[in-house]
Amino acid sequence: MKSMFKKALAVLMAAAMLFSLAACGGANYTSENTEFIIGVSGPLTGGAAVYGVAVQNAAQMAIDEINAAGGLDGVMFKLIATDDTHDATKVAANYASMLEDGMQVSLGTVTTAPGLEYSKLSAEDNVFFLTPSASGDKIPEFDNGFQMCFADGNQGKVAAEYVNGVYKNDTIGIFYKSDDPYSNGIYKQFKENLDSSVKTVEAVFTDANATDFSAQITTLKDCKFIFMPIYYQPASIFMTQAKSTVAADAIYYGCDGFDGLAGQLDLSTITQEVSMLSHFDSNATEGAAADFVKKYTEKYKAETLNQFGASAYDCIYAIYNAMKAAKEAGKKIDVTISASDLSDILKEQFTGDFTYSGVTGTDISWEDNGYVVKGAVKYDLKKAD
Repeated sequence: MKSMFKKALAVLMAAAMLFSLAACGGANYTSENTEFIIGVSGPLTGGAAVYGVAVQNAAQMAIDEINAAGGLDGVMFKLIATDDTHDATKVAANYASMLEDGMQVSLGTVTTAPGLEYSKLSAEDNVFFLTPSASGDKIPEFDNGFQMCFADGNQGKVAAEYVNGVYKNDTIGIFYKSDDPYSNGIYKQFKENLDSSVKTVEAVFTDANATDFSAQITTLKDCKFIFMPIYYQPASIFMTQAKSTVAADAIYYGCDGFDGLAGQLDLSTITQEVSMLSHFDSNATEGAAADFVKKYTEKYKAETLNQFGASAYDCIYAIYNAMKAAKEAGKKIDVTISASDLSDILKEQFTGDFTYSGVTGTDISWEDNGYVVKGAVKYDLKKAD
């Protein structure tokens, strides 16, 4: 009797383990999907919602276009977007929910702090992700992760190269958030690549003092160029509080976190120039970027138009094109392919000779470490008065 009980218990435990693997999206899990499922976690509500909503909108727009054209050999795509409110503690639940709903490939997260958690979770299950905007250097730490945006280190490096060419032997200001992985990551890489002849005046803030920047403005008031690797919310507060103190001919220069600033702040009230490092020109009058702007604003209006959305649009098409190229090369990709099997195929594509041209660049490629390779420009959001 004891022996029979032990055997029955063993069978139950084995079944439980198999169920657990299936629920967690492990390498042996095969979905029962009728569509290819793409998941993303991002801030759809809260202070960073302009980023998450743009990503959701643009990704859905790309999927709608692909499906209208017949999908991938007749199989449609479906987007699952979950709200993490830019809070890393919500990522695990979002990730589990998307796996349960059949996610086979992902855009990861919209912002960096949640993305660091997502990166670890997806690596355990070998779920491929191509993030539009989580720019932390460690986001693609594992071989299943790739970025369509510039990594923070690349943003810091490119920003430093610009400053080295324009402000050699000058003094510049830096305003950054020390307790934010995004801001701190760009700051460190910027400093590491800054020419020794460029002197810096630095002002720092944290979540604890993110509403009153009077002390930081006093520190930076004589700087004619202020590098600001921060998100648009504190940037708008700083600019509003500093507009009559910082020199009128000064330049505020940010990275992709400045996207959304125009929707947060009436830039006509700011006398200084506001510019940013970007891979997307929302004022383009021709080419892929102009076509995207026209389609996006017609469908969703202009309030959430930013490079996060443009990048997400490119992510969907890059994944689709990579899957199509793999199928044409003889890889078996059907609607019930597991996340892990699809990940292995996409990793081979993205680290091979696959390139993509779209809204945020032409001949885009990826390094083996998941970092994107494409051009960047200084983009003026507003000229000085």
